[in-house]
Amino acid sequence: MGKRDPRVDAYIAKAADFAQPILTEFREIVHAACPDCEEAIKWSSPSFMYKGLLCGMDAFKEHAVFGFWKGALGVDDQAKTVHPTRMTIRITKLFDLPPRKVLIGYIKQAMALNDAGVKMTRPPRGTAKPVVVPKDLAAALAKNKKAQAAFERFPPSHKREYVEWITEAKREETRNRRLRIALRQIAEGKPQNWKYMK
Repeated sequence: MGKRDPRVDAYIAKAADFAQPILTEFREIVHAACPDCEEAIKWSSPSFMYKGLLCGMDAFKEHAVFGFWKGALGVDDQAKTVHPTRMTIRITKLFDLPPRKVLIGYIKQAMALNDAGVKMTRPPRGTAKPVVVPKDLAAALAKNKKAQAAFERFPPSHKREYVEWITEAKREETRNRRLRIALRQIAEGKPQNWKYMK
């Protein structure tokens, strides 16, 4: 039999009011379709395991998402694939959920992939581009020796995360705020996504 995780109950209880019924309904549908699934918390979000990662859900301020880890292999051709290895559907209201029968079909397809031992393969990586540090970040690092030393020790992926996070800001005040946060976190030796790391 499947196993429920009290951390998922806590996650749903802390979610925004609009998201709670969405998460609850999706959870119940997963357990109905896959009675042997086990719940877990992966990447700080509820996940459902069945012979490996099956699917998961998450809630944000204004929308909720659920997705299938191997969705790119055919769980849903019409959903937006936001990652080469998974299919994710974004919703804002309970009635935006696909019909129960459709969701059960997705879950059964995902189970069949795990039953067959199908592994996800990522496309081959190209040559990594060098990290170009923007002038404002370079100037801020030059004024903070501890942060500069930590930044220099970071692998390219951590440097790139900070650079992208700062440069993707649309407004100047957002960029300045991100720059201050980045400088503090870098000085502490934290990667940009440190909250999500285990």
